[in-house]
Amino acid sequence: MNSKKVFFELIKTHKEARLGQIRTSRGLIDTPVFMPVGTQGTVKSIFVDDIIKTNSQIILGNTYHLFLRPGLEILKNIGGLHQFMNWHKPILTDSGGFQIMSLSKFRKIDKEKGAIFQSHLDGKKIELSPEKSIQIQKTINSDILMVLDECPKLTNDKKIISNAIDVSTYWAKRSKIEFDNAENKSLFGIVQGGLFNDLRIESLEKLLEINFDGYALGGLAVGEKQNEMFEVLDNITNKMPKNKPRYLMGVGTPSDLLGAVKSGIDMFDCVLPTRSGRTGLAFTWDGKVNIRNSKYKKDLKPLDENTNLRSLNKYSKSYLNHLINTNEILASMLISLHNINFYQQFMKKIRASIKDGSFDDFYKENISKFN
Repeated sequence: MNSKKVFFELIKTHKEARLGQIRTSRGLIDTPVFMPVGTQGTVKSIFVDDIIKTNSQIILGNTYHLFLRPGLEILKNIGGLHQFMNWHKPILTDSGGFQIMSLSKFRKIDKEKGAIFQSHLDGKKIELSPEKSIQIQKTINSDILMVLDECPKLTNDKKIISNAIDVSTYWAKRSKIEFDNAENKSLFGIVQGGLFNDLRIESLEKLLEINFDGYALGGLAVGEKQNEMFEVLDNITNKMPKNKPRYLMGVGTPSDLLGAVKSGIDMFDCVLPTRSGRTGLAFTWDGKVNIRNSKYKKDLKPLDENTNLRSLNKYSKSYLNHLINTNEILASMLISLHNINFYQQFMKKIRASIKDGSFDDFYKENISKFN
């Protein structure tokens, strides 16, 4: 094993679904894997010790937001984000590419300079070049770094998507040079192309020439229908390297994860479990539960009797209904923790079903439950 890189082992397949393991200098990651999102150095409203109890093996941080706050000086002085937030397992960092889309009213694209932002905090001008993005991620000291890319909004304009691929490929080359095979770190390329299968293949082929440690699919979960996303996956994953991790960025619902695993995806991240938790929406083995609903006011049963995190069973639906409807912070904490734990249970059962050959049955049982 090369200690400078992630090492991906494909253990077993069930049709296109893949069971594997990623080895990093900070620990093992069983795939398919869900990565809780810790955009600003925290998985919102959940203690790190509790994230560990959910058997989460890797979390995600965000380059753009961490660059603004707390800033590179603080992160550099303490030795990176792991020490800063007291999380000593692997971290993957987004490059800031998603903010190129989500903060489009604050930025413009310059192929040479990169993304030029007005900070959404104080309006200061920020130039995020491919090189700068990699430098920030190295200071964050993440284990898996992403190239800077242009993630366009959902559009049927093929020219816009094609231009984004041109810019993203150019930035990917520059990101790879700046990365310079950093020790104990790995760099993933990001495939763009919107809903156009030919452009997806074009983007992938250009990235394969550059040669990355893993390959992500960006520009999905941006408003397209679920079946449209699955169609893109079905047409691109069989052209991706079998011996490297495949990462679908920003996805998704439990049924999104199931369908994407069926297409051969290994890695996922999404804010949905915690964002939903803050609004009172829980994911359970019986489907979605809106705990704000008055029908739970007198329900003394726990949120999910099948949870493996027994400490959550101390709290009844009635109590959670009371907390969320009185805007108590504890509601966000408990439901968000429940959702992250459910997602990790869900992924564990997906892995077990691939291993024992029952994935098709698990898929049929759960695919429509969470839409």
